[in-house]
Parts: sequence; C-alpha cells; structure tokens
Amino acid sequence: MEWEEVLKRIEEGESRTTEFKIEFGSNLSKKIGPAICAFANGEGGLVVLGVDDSGSVVGLERDPHKVHEWLTTFLQSGCSAPVDARYGRHEVDDNRWVHWLDVSSIRGPEPLLYDRRYYIRRERSSVESSPRERQELFNVFGFVLTEEQIIEAAGVRDIDIEKFRSFQHRSGIETEEEPQPSDEDDLRNAGVVAEAGGALHPTLYGLMVFGKRPQMHPRTGSFWIKCAAYAGADRASGDILVGDAKGCLDDQVQRALDWMEVLGRTETYDDIFRQERPLIPRNVLREALVNAVVHRDYAITGSSVMLDVFSDRVEVTSPGTLPNHMTADSVINGSLPRSRNEWMANAMVDYRLMERRGRGWPLMRREMKDFNDTEPELVNSADGKFVRVTFRLHPS
Repeated sequence: MEWEEVLKRIEEGESRTTEFKIEFGSNLSKKIGPAICAFANGEGGLVVLGVDDSGSVVGLERDPHKVHEWLTTFLQSGCSAPVDARYGRHEVDDNRWVHWLDVSSIRGPEPLLYDRRYYIRRERSSVESSPRERQELFNVFGFVLTEEQIIEAAGVRDIDIEKFRSFQHRSGIETEEEPQPSDEDDLRNAGVVAEAGGALHPTLYGLMVFGKRPQMHPRTGSFWIKCAAYAGADRASGDILVGDAKGCLDDQVQRALDWMEVLGRTETYDDIFRQERPLIPRNVLREALVNAVVHRDYAITGSSVMLDVFSDRVEVTSPGTLPNHMTADSVINGSLPRSRNEWMANAMVDYRLMERRGRGWPLMRREMKDFNDTEPELVNSADGKFVRVTFRLHPS
C-alpha cells in the first residue's frame, strides 16, 4: 500500500478496517496485538502508527529501522500463528515517521489468538469475542473447537485426580511402573489442564470429564441436564416432576437415566400376568443423552441440555447446531460422524456410555422399532439454536 492510499485512509478516520496508534513503547504489543488479531480474523485491515485518534499525523521520533524490526518480529511470533501483513513507512517531518501494517485476512485452519484470546473487530474497536461471536468465528473457519479452552476461574485442585487415574487405567495406560510423570505433567500431557498467565488451569474438557464440581464455576454453571416431566403434551400442562442432573458428563448421563427410572414405568398384562416396561428403552435414552452432552455447543453459555417427558413423547434438546455443517438428513442416513468435542466423545466411549462412533442413530432406530414400532425424529433448528431428538411413546 502506497503513502497516498494510507493518507486517504487517515483522512477517512478510524473504521472497521482502520486503526490509529500514536505511541511506541514497551506495551505496544498490548495496543496493536488485539487490532492485528481482529483484522486477521476478519476481512483484514490497516494499523497506522504515528497518527492520533483524531486523525492528526504526528509521526514517531524513533529509529525507523528498529520500528520495522520490532513489527516484523511481532508479526512472526506475537500471535498464535504468523500474520501476513505488508509493511510501509513514510517520513512526515525531520526524522519523524508514520509506519503502517496492511494486515491480510488469515487463511489458516483456525482463528488467530492474541494473548490466548480470540479478537474480532466491532465497529472501530478490537474486542475479545463473546461466546456467540466466537462460535460464528469458528463456523467461518469451518473449525469448531471449544473443549481446549481454558477455564481460568478453576485450578488444578478442581480436578479429581483419582477419577483421572481410573480413566487412565481403564484406557490401558500404565500408571504404576516407575518412573512416572508428576500429576501436573500427566494432566497437562492429557489436555486436562493447560497454562495461562503463568499458572495451570483446567481445560473445558478436563473440567467436564474429571472435575470435582464442574458447575460451580461461572463459565460452566449451565453445563448440565435439566429434567422435567409434564402432565400433558406441552409445557403449559404443568410439570409433575423435575430434576437436575449435574456433575461430570458421565455423572450427568447416569443421574438423568436414574431420574427417568424414578418417573415410572408403564404396565401391560399378558393374560393375568403384569409386565412393566420403561417409557422408552434405557439404551436409547442413554445414547441420546450422551450425544447431547458430548456434541452440544459449549460456546453457548446460559443454556443446558434438556430432557423433557410429555404425555406422548420424550425429547432431548441440546444447545447449538449439528457440528461441522452436518444436517439432520446426513445423520439419519448414516454419514461419517463428526464430533465438535473429540476428547469428550472419546472419553464417553471409554466409559462405555457411548456406542462405537457412527452406530448411535442406527441403534436408536432399531430399538425404537422393536419397542413400539416408531422412528426417532431429529430436528436441527434453522437458526442454529438447538438440536432435538424426539421419541414417540405410541405409534401415530
């Protein structure tokens, strides 16, 4: 970009694709890092050094070669991946220079981070993305990965190390033979914890699979299963039994299944002999619940998985949309499985709560067909707010 074009952008003022900085000091990375990250995650943009917020061209009284060297180094290592940007400078007064970076939109497999945060451009500001904006950003990149995010409000003490060791043993990992890594090294190597700000914190995966009390932290407070049974065919009929299935993912599934057992069973008679049947097969409900907690969109906070029982159906609703551009038809027709949260899915397979990948929907169809001659129904909401599986209690 030539100086004449830069000058025109200066005259137009700061915008969604232009940002000015007047200072150059030890904290410059904190000033330009969010802007560079946001521009790279978006449509690109121009960062201009030596211009104040009002658009007055002041210039920097610094060795231009050292400024160039610093900017080049930052572009290479200041963010989670190297940033593609064209550098330029122009002398506006005796030994006073304006420097600029024309930042290109990133073409990598995932969004860029600065200081372990995803930044986007919001009007004239570079801000950390909200959960909804972050999800939209992931969707743009075709890359949805939330289970590696760090929960900074929690610490290593919030991980149940015995549960983690039991999981390792179940997975065939040797935990007795010496020498063994320290607990912290083991947790870090397994992705259960990661470093942020000089300290170790659980990842979302670590907290939801091995946490002592996962829902006690603000970021994860809504990540559980809400259970409710209603007297009629809709919520207006009033609830007759409610329950909270909290804890780690395996605990949530087991508690929701136990709640369903408490709800009751149906009675049928063969001659004079009474037979009891569940409302729907336990294996079917287990598979639906496991899929809901594993594949839900954890970038959406404030929403829980819902298990609702009505007079004519059972519904399991999960926040978000199907992962990686899958559709309801592709799931029903047996397409290759694509997990939003791979580590969580693998953990549930190891816990033997989840069918071998890709077998869940065929299992539910077969068992519901044998049970009451109905088909499970799958809805992926058009606005991306929820995925819902419905099981009919009676043939239509």
